[in-house]
Amino acid sequence: MITILGAGGVISNHLVPLLAAQNKPFRVVSRTARPTHGAAEVLAADITDRDQTLRAVAGSSVVLLLVGLKYDRKVWAEQWPRIMANTIEASKRAGAKLLFFDNVYMYGRVSGPMTEETPFNPCSRKGEIRAQIATTLLNEIQAGSLTALIARAPDFYGPASPTGVANVLVFDAWAKNQKASWLVNDSVPHSLIYTPDAARAVLTLAESESESAWNQTWHLPTTPNPPTGREFITAAAQAMNRAPKYRVLSPLMVRLFGWFNPVVGEIYEMLYQNDSPYLFDSSKYARAFGFSGTPYDEGIRATAASYRKPA
Repeated sequence: MITILGAGGVISNHLVPLLAAQNKPFRVVSRTARPTHGAAEVLAADITDRDQTLRAVAGSSVVLLLVGLKYDRKVWAEQWPRIMANTIEASKRAGAKLLFFDNVYMYGRVSGPMTEETPFNPCSRKGEIRAQIATTLLNEIQAGSLTALIARAPDFYGPASPTGVANVLVFDAWAKNQKASWLVNDSVPHSLIYTPDAARAVLTLAESESESAWNQTWHLPTTPNPPTGREFITAAAQAMNRAPKYRVLSPLMVRLFGWFNPVVGEIYEMLYQNDSPYLFDSSKYARAFGFSGTPYDEGIRATAASYRKPA
């Protein structure tokens, strides 16, 4: 039984149809149980609570920790360490393997491509929290007390991905007849993972029967040679049949907007990811599994097409 902790999020929503198509049993767990096509079980649980997490994971062979919390460093500081500790304990008791879907905040500012060997050097409070919980899991792996892996992804975009940075700044804005935006610097390359690729790669890793796939970190398939912000927006404009008009949001503008919008305010400490090249290397996954990601032009066209479909 594969158990998804964090059902209803972007990656989970792309992953569930893949699992359903295989006709294999899987369980989805979220704070509010919602009917899910193909799921053998649908459970409501608060995984910040230890006992609820133990019950949610019991009987699992693989646990996918795909939780997305409110984008608030105070919430993260309070809840992420508990969630990680509870999930580790529950996975141990169930004898289950654990896959943790992670981001790149713990790396901090990196000169050159981010790889699985990039050391943790966070330069934000949210990055410090991500480094803490990733280290907790890595220590369990090193101690041999748990079979697990970290599946790491950069910023994302794609159909049905409402929290993806490019979706919010570009596709959503145009869909609402508003001006598109980019953060800080539109002339540097910025890696973005296509959400269907992320979901497929999570499933590939979760179902890997090779022990060599486990007990390590994987960068999920992200197409190399990423576009600059200007190039991404130009391609998106062509796909949406619009003029490529947009604004570049300076750090000062983000700071000012953050006074009125707490989510924008939380972005401010992460702007270091946007002022210089943001390069995510997933060549390790490409070598192992023969897939390096959907070409950006193809992913952008598919994302634009999803906005033209009736709701």
